[in-house]
Amino acid sequence: MQETFKLRKFNSDDLEQVVHINRLCLPENYTNYFFVDLHKRFPETFLVAEENGEIVGYMMCRIKTGLSGFRGIIKKGHVVSIAVLPSHQHKGIGRALMIKAMENMGLYNAQLCFLEVRVSNKAAVNLYKNLGFKVTRVIRGYYVDREGAYVMSRELPFKPRV
Repeated sequence: MQETFKLRKFNSDDLEQVVHINRLCLPENYTNYFFVDLHKRFPETFLVAEENGEIVGYMMCRIKTGLSGFRGIIKKGHVVSIAVLPSHQHKGIGRALMIKAMENMGLYNAQLCFLEVRVSNKAAVNLYKNLGFKVTRVIRGYYVDREGAYVMSRELPFKPRV
């Protein structure tokens, strides 16, 4: 499939379009300050997808330090939010955003990537599984509407399957 989009790092001029995509696609919305703060702290993992000069998707992450089983304290990349406009889904944009963000998490020395996803979001769960994520636990009532979330994670660095 020929890609018709390009990925790049978010910049402050993108804020209005990214907030619009967030509000249109996701029930979990954030303040403008939250977007700007994540960009300031983790610019390498705040990405947008553009098609014909229009932002059609975004992804923002943060890097945390925490315990990880037998490895002790490590840096972990946390996928905070990812969304693609409905009219641009099924073009590989979400997959490309995930791969690029995981690659860029290495710039922060992250050794693990994790995220939360709605239990009912089968398309996203399948995408993450195809990228090597595994369900590590379930959080009941995680979302505002009380739907549960899978916590999914995978080791970094990301290496594409050959």
